[in-house]
Amino acid sequence: MCAVRLASVPLLQLARLHGLRWLGLSVFFHSIGMVGEQVVLGWYILEITDSAFLVGVALGVRNLPLLLAGIPAGVVADRGDRVRLLQISGVTMAAGTALLGSLVAARLGGVGPALMLTFVTGCARALHQTARQGYAHDIAGGGRVVHALALVALTSRLGGLLGSLVAGFLIARLGSGAAFLVVAAGYLVSAVAMLPARSPGRPSEANANSVRDDVFGFLGTIRHNRVLLPLMSLTAIAEVLGFSHQALLPSLARDVLRVGPEGLGVMTAARQVGGLAGIAFTSGLGGARGYGPLFLSVLIAFGGSLVALGLAPSFPVVLLVLVGANALGAVTDVLAQTLIQLAVPSGLRGRAGGAWVVSIGMAPLGQFQVGALASLFGVGAALGVNGLALMAVGAAAALLVPRLRRL
Repeated sequence: MCAVRLASVPLLQLARLHGLRWLGLSVFFHSIGMVGEQVVLGWYILEITDSAFLVGVALGVRNLPLLLAGIPAGVVADRGDRVRLLQISGVTMAAGTALLGSLVAARLGGVGPALMLTFVTGCARALHQTARQGYAHDIAGGGRVVHALALVALTSRLGGLLGSLVAGFLIARLGSGAAFLVVAAGYLVSAVAMLPARSPGRPSEANANSVRDDVFGFLGTIRHNRVLLPLMSLTAIAEVLGFSHQALLPSLARDVLRVGPEGLGVMTAARQVGGLAGIAFTSGLGGARGYGPLFLSVLIAFGGSLVALGLAPSFPVVLLVLVGANALGAVTDVLAQTLIQLAVPSGLRGRAGGAWVVSIGMAPLGQFQVGALASLFGVGAALGVNGLALMAVGAAAALLVPRLRRL
């Protein structure tokens, strides 16, 4: 039986913490940029190539650095000043996106420059994701980490909601170049928002080892930890089969529903609304036991919602299903981050964030795969196949990995 119980008002208590307030503000503007970039990149690539597969490739390249750089970024986050790292990563993402926006506005863009600059900003995002998880744990402590991550996710979804609507509006009115420039402004403000934040001091596991030694040491931890590897695997599978549905939204908006870039913005906003609903649920979870069965149950339901999305007959129904699917996805996401953080010692929090980043860095596989399926068999079939596969994986994990049921 699931032992999770609802807590009272933990988010209001955590919001009083100085560092967490500034982190939340930074994440809000970062998400305006991140989700806005996803909308405009997908639309721009579809516009210049007319290929759902290449949209999947572009979004895959955007997330590839999470896979390649996740663990090293986690080591850097453990050894360095996390506040400073959040500032540096924000400025880097702003510079890369501003350059891409300028090229597109000057009609000098194309697939090549878009992929290269998107890869660069993805590297900075890997550092941002690991540093912000570690900083949230620094501020809130292990006993309240699920609520701290839920608060960060809440501000992220609010920013993503605004970013998706603004990006869709700007693409329709001013073009993709202007939308990229606004995305860059969001990233820059996210870096500025961390200026008043205070670092908690020297990282808890500062040592004389090289970054290389720490990377391989943590890989050994992953190999021997009987919980961490299954959690990472399920998180990666959820990313590949579940969250990859976002790569199909441009084709769904333009070719199936015929609602244009503004409709794409509304669909992406529906994803953020669903995420807010999921976070509202996770913010009320109490205790640190019973998360495992809940994680597995929500994973199976997430797969079922994708099957429903593939069968949705109209734009309003698609929006409703997107809300439900992404509510389930948000719960999956927060629980995965929490369980991974709780599975390692306190000195490895940045590397635990890196483990999660590596897991979600498997997204390119899903985006390539779902884009290819959609090109060959259609959007609905691609969603149905991935949804059924995710349901099967969740059910198999519940039956075959009993350790997860005891978390």
